[in-house]
Amino acid sequence: MAGNYQVFNIIEEITRNDGSKYKEIGNLLHNGQAEYAAEAGMIQEVRILKINIPHSNAVQKYEEYVNEHYDIPSEIAIPAFQEWEKTPAMDELIQKILSENKVS
Repeated sequence: MAGNYQVFNIIEEITRNDGSKYKEIGNLLHNGQAEYAAEAGMIQEVRILKINIPHSNAVQKYEEYVNEHYDIPSEIAIPAFQEWEKTPAMDELIQKILSENKVS
């Protein structure tokens, strides 16, 4: 789907407008889009928890999933913030990435 393949290397914490939080694996483009979304009121906040994470097998698999299922705009000024829906297998991969990087 995406013509612009993204390589992931950061862990972020995103706070939705309802106050709930989730952790996301992304990159600086995604973080910039999330910062823009926070300023525009689409989400409450984004924080980088870890930068330059190792490109492990789990990161690579999650990256492939997101790139296959989502078209990631190359600009920062996005019209809407898109939370990537995750399958149970992708939730497991994210937990493994958080554990590998000692982020709880």
